[in-house]
Amino acid sequence: MECFTVEGGTTLRGDVQVSGAKNAALPILAATLLVEGEVVLEGVPDLRDIRTMLKLLRELGCACERDPDGTIRIEVTDESKRVAPYDIVKQMRASFCVLGPLLAKRGEARVSMPGGCNLGVRPVDLHLKGLRALGARLDFDGGYVSGRGPLRGEEIFLAGSFGSTVLGTANVMMAAVLAKGRTIIEGSACEPEVADLARFLVACGARIEGIGSHRLVIDGVERLQGTTWRVICDRMEAGTLMAAAVITRGDVMVRGADAGSMGAVIEAVRALGAGVERSKDGIRVIAQDRPRPLDMTTLPYPGFPTDLQAPFVSVLSVADGMSVVTEKIYPERIMHVAELNRMGGEVRKQGPSQIIHGVPSLNGAEVMASDLRGGAALVLAGLAARGTTKIHRVYHLDRGYQRLEEKLCSLGARIQRIEGE
Repeated sequence: MECFTVEGGTTLRGDVQVSGAKNAALPILAATLLVEGEVVLEGVPDLRDIRTMLKLLRELGCACERDPDGTIRIEVTDESKRVAPYDIVKQMRASFCVLGPLLAKRGEARVSMPGGCNLGVRPVDLHLKGLRALGARLDFDGGYVSGRGPLRGEEIFLAGSFGSTVLGTANVMMAAVLAKGRTIIEGSACEPEVADLARFLVACGARIEGIGSHRLVIDGVERLQGTTWRVICDRMEAGTLMAAAVITRGDVMVRGADAGSMGAVIEAVRALGAGVERSKDGIRVIAQDRPRPLDMTTLPYPGFPTDLQAPFVSVLSVADGMSVVTEKIYPERIMHVAELNRMGGEVRKQGPSQIIHGVPSLNGAEVMASDLRGGAALVLAGLAARGTTKIHRVYHLDRGYQRLEEKLCSLGARIQRIEGE
């Protein structure tokens, strides 16, 4: 099993290109099940989760190819397959997004309950609520959800106790584009990745209004046709690279980052005491001093994203004072806390909050990544620590960051990928 060794103490400087967004690409890949003809997707990152989704699409009768330049070509060749098996779906939560397209296009589906990162309980009840509202008849058997159509338009309120559901909105929206009649989704997620999926569907012939808002109006169509689409840039990778600049007191230009979708992150970086320059080419972060303490709360978009909570906790662990970070999306997303404390951090959990007493410096140690963003947090901590940090289970990072160690090394970091125990 591969590990990272990180030599701390370097200041990151230079330009780095952000990759395409995993969280946008995965539901768009699932949506290709709805389409007749070839779909050409550009800017899709080469990640473990992407490869898992392509494997699932092949299992469901799609021909999938990746060109040398990274472009992915997909075409449905066999619509008789309707089962998304456990051995694939268990690897990644976004796999569950094939349920809506299968019900809408093939009239029947049998999809395993999902897996993914260990972030506490993440039910799919809102997915099922929305699909049932569209007329799907759903049953549970042996860890699978089995469903049948036909689907019809309906008015649905989709938000839950923790706010809007991103993947649930995607699943129901994909089902609705081929349902008969009009669907109105109130309380829909308005994240840029959901908007990118909606615009892709419109490019294929769907009729969707209210894109980017909490109210989507969808008029069902008879069929969707293939198109060429470029996936938006990954704001989570961009935010991680911005945090790396702050924690190393560096000067980094994150090319391709969309400042328009990252207002809460930019505000947080400025509150930490760093300078931020926005341009058409991306976002530049200039940090010279020890980070300032900060109180912040994760919220649905356009609030501060839960996927950047752990990396920013690493930054705050070396801030000059006490910080409080409250997690409103996944309150159990705290697996990084114990590992940061192994490195000399002073972080404790109190309810949904992390109380962080900044220390002058972290110390290198052997630590373990327990999930994707927690692994990124440990890489950032290693960059700022004295000595060497060895990070086990970096396969979690490979699920969502395309060659993160290479990008950081291009900025002056000293990271090696090695075979571990």
